[in-house]
Amino acid sequence: MRILHQPPQSETETKQRILDAAQRLFASRGYNGTTTRDLAAKAGVAEGTLFRHFENKKAILVEVATQGWVELLTDLLTELSEMGSYKAVAQVMRRRMMRMHENADMMRVCFMEAQFHPDLRDRIQSEVIAKMSDVAEAFFETAMERGIYRRTNPKVVARVFLGMFAVAGFSDETIMEPGASLKDVQDMAEGIADIFLNGVLAKD
Repeated sequence: MRILHQPPQSETETKQRILDAAQRLFASRGYNGTTTRDLAAKAGVAEGTLFRHFENKKAILVEVATQGWVELLTDLLTELSEMGSYKAVAQVMRRRMMRMHENADMMRVCFMEAQFHPDLRDRIQSEVIAKMSDVAEAFFETAMERGIYRRTNPKVVARVFLGMFAVAGFSDETIMEPGASLKDVQDMAEGIADIFLNGVLAKD
């Protein structure tokens, strides 16, 4: 009988497996509640392999959170580039909320752990959030020039827009009830978009 041998994983694949395991453990146990032994076991590697790829546990956290934010930025930039109509804000908001629900572990690590680790927060701020804010600001500046939105400070508008996602990112239950249906998510997304676009004051 011929024995089939699986090809050895590349270093890149091994590193990503460690990061995936860390994302799940940090989200469920927290950074302080997770040991490097836990990480190695979850990833299916020796603890020595862990340290061959990362200097320490903090380096793993930084990589997990930064990778998560880069993913958020990439998705958001793609969606902003496709926004060309009034209703597009609701569409983007709905997709963002669904992605947050699908990637709850990553979101929890990105938002929660950054509060307790200044070096992680600084890196995310300088490498990701600043770029995200600049792109969103440029989008709204262009929209104002085209007369789609009323003239106001595009930097403030961009930060309010991004802040909507940040609030939802702390927990998938922050703005939605547990077990919310797709229709509930759609209604919430359209409601948030409506408030963002029209405010809450009654029109004269």
